[in-house]
Parts: sequence; structure tokens; C-alpha cells
Amino acid sequence: MTSITRRLGKALVALLLAQPVAAQDLSLPKSAERTLSTVQDPGAYALPTGAWTNGRMPTARIEGRIEVEAWRVPNSDLSAFQMVQPLRDALAASGYEIVLDCAARACGGFDFRFNTLVVPAPQMYVSLDDYHFISARSPDGAVSVLASRGARDGYVQIVRAGNGVKAAVKTTAAVVMPAEARGLAEALEAEGHVVLPDVIFASGSAALGGGAVGSLDTLAQYLKANPNRRVMIVGHTDATGSLQANRAVSLKRAEAAVAYLTDKGVAATQLQAEGAGYMAPVATNLTEQGREANRRVEAVLLSTD
Repeated sequence: MTSITRRLGKALVALLLAQPVAAQDLSLPKSAERTLSTVQDPGAYALPTGAWTNGRMPTARIEGRIEVEAWRVPNSDLSAFQMVQPLRDALAASGYEIVLDCAARACGGFDFRFNTLVVPAPQMYVSLDDYHFISARSPDGAVSVLASRGARDGYVQIVRAGNGVKAAVKTTAAVVMPAEARGLAEALEAEGHVVLPDVIFASGSAALGGGAVGSLDTLAQYLKANPNRRVMIVGHTDATGSLQANRAVSLKRAEAAVAYLTDKGVAATQLQAEGAGYMAPVATNLTEQGREANRRVEAVLLSTD
């Protein structure tokens, strides 16, 4: 282990131990940048409680407020285990029962990774053979932590589920909006369309939930500042199921995003919703990675007159 790794590991532990047990923070390195934060309330989360074996993965359904965060730790020497372990200890110190603590192959490898909730790239990156996962439960709800590494950066995803978990467990680190969010308006005008990465729905659901959606808030500000702009919100799916069913669910998801924007004060005349189903893929539907990329919501610039 390098001296940098030791210092970062000690810093993580010190930050965690400095917090009171009754309201334990899940503290990340100070360099961590939050790349996504979204809430579904009410919502449901299938908390993994065991490894993928014999074609299945045991889960526990947790209902209530579902919070999903993704973080990037730039130029980190920490391994996936080193990123997860202090957070695991913090949860245990707060009275959570650790129900699953596993590394890539022990979790079930490829199958585990593609059968649980994972924020898509670029907000979250998960190596198929180098990740670490924990899930923890308390009487009030559950928390899961997933960590992995890219070529230079570390990535951490935290899911909090249940109506009582928010007050007991929170994450602290520098909150830095990623370039994708900061440049949404510029990208929309330069490219004519932009993917809204934090518009996330539960499987089969078209409900956005009750929390803030950063990309939609940014888009609302842009449209209110530019009343001559019009956009189409387009929902997309992967190629699983019939075209008719996929177009229907993708349209409902686009309509949910449009409703969010009108609630933020955007004029209805500036907005249009459409569901493309699986007719406009950006990746192959032959792999899980490709299908994940295809499940998206985009804003398309219609006019600037």
C-alpha cells in the first residue's frame, strides 16, 4: 500500500470517527465530487441480501423514500474495498446490521452487477471484475454502498431506502456539479440534444418521485431565461418487450419530465413529450451495458426562433 493510500485511508477513518454515532455521516474523501443525486418518494428498492447463485439473487423489498447518489473520487489510489470499508464500519457503529459484504466474484460477478440498481455511466463506473458491495438494514430502512475503480478515479454509489433512514445516515463531501450538468444548456444548443442523466425511473415505473432532479432544474432555468426556445422531451427504452409497450412507457416517462418542468414554471408552449421506445438506440441491445445506455431520457432542441 502506498503512503498516499495510507494517508487517504486514515483520513477516511478520522472523518468517520469524528461524527456522533446517533447521526453518523458516510464521509467520503474531500476531493469526492457528487455526480448524481436523485430521489423517488414514494418508491421501492430491491436490496440485495445475498450473492447471485443458481440464476437468482435474494433481495428484500424496501418501500418509502429512495435516495440514490453517485460520487467520483478523482485520481484516487484507494481500492474498491478501501472505499467501502470505512462506510461499512460507520453503518455498523450506527446500529445497522450488515447483511451482505462481498467483492466482485463473491457477489456473483457479472450477473450480480447487472441484476441490481446501478447508476449508468458516466456518473457511475463499475468494473465487472473489480467492485465491492455492502448492504445494511435497520428497523427504519436500509443502505447499500457500491464502489469500483476506473483507470484513475474511484466511484461510489450510495442508496438509502426507507422513510426513517435519512435522518440517521447522510453523506458529506464536497458537492461539485459535474461538467455534464454545468454545460447542459451549452450542449443542448451545440449538439441539438442532451441526455438527462439523473432522470431515473424504477423498472416499469413512470413516476419521478418527490425529490429534485438537477438536470431538469437546470433545463427549467434555461427555458425560462430563453422563452423563444422549445424542446421535446423524449423517452427511450431498450429492446426488451414489444414496440407498442415500450413506446407507451417511454411516453409516460417523457410526460412525467414535462410535468416536472411545468411545475417549475416553464411555459407549456415550450415543451413537447414523445416516446421513441427502442427505435433510437445509442448502443447495442445485445449486451446489458448497451441496454442500460439505451434506457434514457433526452431533451431535443426544436427551435430557437
